[in-house]
Amino acid sequence: MNDSALSIALSELTEAQSVAVAWRDGPMFVLAGPGSGKTRVLTTRVAKLLADTPDRSFRVLALTFTNKAADEMSARVTALVPEQERRALIGTFHSFCMQMLQQHGSHIGINPDFAIYSLDVDRQEILRDAIKQAGLSQDDIRLLSTIDKLKSQLIQPAGSARYFRDQSDGARVEQVYTAYEAALSQANALDFGSLIAQAHRLVTEFPGIAGRYRKTYAYWMFDEFQDTTDGQYRLIRALAGENFKNVFAVADDDQIIYQWNGASYKQIQRFRADFSPQELQLPTNYRCPPAIVAAANHLVVHNLQRTVAKQPLEAGKTSLKYPDEQHIRVLRYSTDEVEAASIAEGIAKIDHTRWGEVAVLARTRYMLEKLQSALTQKQVNAVISQRRDDFRSPQFLWLAAVLRQALRPLDRRALEILTGAFNRWFGTDASVDLIVTATELTERSLLDEWALAVKAGLGDDVNGNALVDLAATFANEPARFRQFVDAVLAMIPAQDDEASDIAEDRAAWSDLVRSIGKTIGRDAPLEQFLQELAIRSKEAPVGNNTVTLMTIHGAKGKEFDHVYVVGLAEDILPSFQSLKAGENSAQMEEERRNCFVAITRAREWLCLSYADNYRGWNKQPSRFLLEMGFSLPDQPSQ
Repeated sequence: MNDSALSIALSELTEAQSVAVAWRDGPMFVLAGPGSGKTRVLTTRVAKLLADTPDRSFRVLALTFTNKAADEMSARVTALVPEQERRALIGTFHSFCMQMLQQHGSHIGINPDFAIYSLDVDRQEILRDAIKQAGLSQDDIRLLSTIDKLKSQLIQPAGSARYFRDQSDGARVEQVYTAYEAALSQANALDFGSLIAQAHRLVTEFPGIAGRYRKTYAYWMFDEFQDTTDGQYRLIRALAGENFKNVFAVADDDQIIYQWNGASYKQIQRFRADFSPQELQLPTNYRCPPAIVAAANHLVVHNLQRTVAKQPLEAGKTSLKYPDEQHIRVLRYSTDEVEAASIAEGIAKIDHTRWGEVAVLARTRYMLEKLQSALTQKQVNAVISQRRDDFRSPQFLWLAAVLRQALRPLDRRALEILTGAFNRWFGTDASVDLIVTATELTERSLLDEWALAVKAGLGDDVNGNALVDLAATFANEPARFRQFVDAVLAMIPAQDDEASDIAEDRAAWSDLVRSIGKTIGRDAPLEQFLQELAIRSKEAPVGNNTVTLMTIHGAKGKEFDHVYVVGLAEDILPSFQSLKAGENSAQMEEERRNCFVAITRAREWLCLSYADNYRGWNKQPSRFLLEMGFSLPDQPSQ
């Protein structure tokens, strides 16, 4: 055991952090403010539990909300207890449910090599076929969002009609939902929402499986607990049963900003009621300068949906780069155009080697697009960072689709993607319908028939023909997918422009392969690789010399030296919808938490800006600026 690494980590904890890390049995609820070292607490606690029990076989479960956060936690645990890391399962809720269904899904008719349809276009295609086969109206394709809502509430198709006021509407939805699930089952596929819903169904219909998880995983930990949805919370309850109590949850009720996705203060209240946990607070913020901590405290006390005994944040950062009065700037502009141009000009003056430490946050994407355009004019590298569910370049779309087609020879959707991508790449015009028809006549596989069809249009294109030959050979030996991938990557042209789709996809692919390899091992079969690939973002990592532009929702969990929060005007932040709902509404409280999250991303310096006019409409400065205690500029900056 790497005693020194763990003992050093333990010695660096504060008194409150040490209490949390040393907590052993029974439920614990930790209220951890932004920048309070909660990741350090969680990873050190995992490591200590494992190091204290080297001869025990139990495992520790730790779930968080993003793969990047899970990867970071895994790396830290490995550094602290390298020979014990296999006893920790660290992942996201969705990856945990995916593993559960791989291992036990056969009890409810799910084969372990299931595909995961995470793209709306794939799911719409499945539903379209299901509707056609069931003889229903093509208009019913619009019911996919209704099906998603039912699934998020763990409502299965049978009997779903009773959840509707109008009986005929309910009957219609149940019919379409049933057809959709049958089509997924026939394709041996799950959609993203099915992972939680089917895992819950599994452990409620087969409680012995839940019992096995309680026995295997003696300690459970949940990061960002305030972000759990109703479905995720009910899954935890079903897994825990009546008697399992070793549940350790870390949350911040001032950072609930995903209400639209089911996150709610109610989950925190339910946890308290169901588990009666001991509670501990970690209010010290080691990330932000004191001025930002003070502004955050002034702001968030206006909210009512928070723990009554919540302690205010304490400033714990001691090494400050600027004098105290220079940590926050509030700027007023005449229009959104001037705001974007002036912010871009300010960023352009920062040393380009530090652009990677700069972030611009906004409530809406519209504001970010304006900033990106202004920064481009100033020749500043900047990307709008957001989750990307698929690759963009035809090269990587083709590569992923061939892997999928080789594993599922009858997957028509994979055929459509690989055919369309290859046609774009090489200018061929192969027809999916003709390939499918030919397959029915010859009984060759879809991939073999595609290879013949494309070769006819390629002529003597050496690269194109070599790729087709590679794909045709690979179709007969899908277990050798790593060799196939390496050969294809060597033939995808390198790009000088780092912002090109190919360069971004290549960077994303490398990042994904490395991350997936750490999660499932480098020798895992193709079906597991594709399952992991389906649930992860295909966004390329941001370069060191690139400014990050993010919505506030996307910035959750991130931190930067320099943070600009733009658009602090009424109707924008807070949003028009929250103003309409009223001052004491849940929507207004969430908008205030959005502002709280945004300003606490800053490690060194924060700039808050607003304009008198957006898109030609006059706006008032955001109430949040006044709540934070700022006096507003008399005249706009030019």
